Amino acid sequence: MQLQESGQMYLETILVLSRTLPMVRSIDIVEHMGYSKPSVSRAMSLLKNGGFIRVDEDGYITLTEDGREVATKIYERHTILTKALVLLGVDPDTAAEDACKMEHAISDQSVAAIKKYLENLV
Repeated sequence: MQLQESGQMYLETILVLSRTLPMVRSIDIVEHMGYSKPSVSRAMSLLKNGGFIRVDEDGYITLTEDGREVATKIYERHTILTKALVLLGVDPDTAAEDACKMEHAISDQSVAAIKKYLENLV
């Protein structure tokens, strides 16, 4: 199943939330993303049917191996792009917002080049 940008963002959100919460629920995603409950519910259903998440009988959401792979890739792109923009002088909030838009469109080759460049700065 090919994921749209919104699906990638949901997976990234689940990953981020799972790092701070013991268990992730739909309501946590609603609160974090500011989306409606029905929108999140529909997205969770699509991600579950696509094999990207599991939802247990108590409503707790976990990423599958495929879901974690996608989420990790998107999150890494986000952090690399945010860091690059901040280093260029963009304020951190704007950098994070712009990185969120860019992370879905930029090629793997460009991300790898930016990552390599940033690593050489340190």
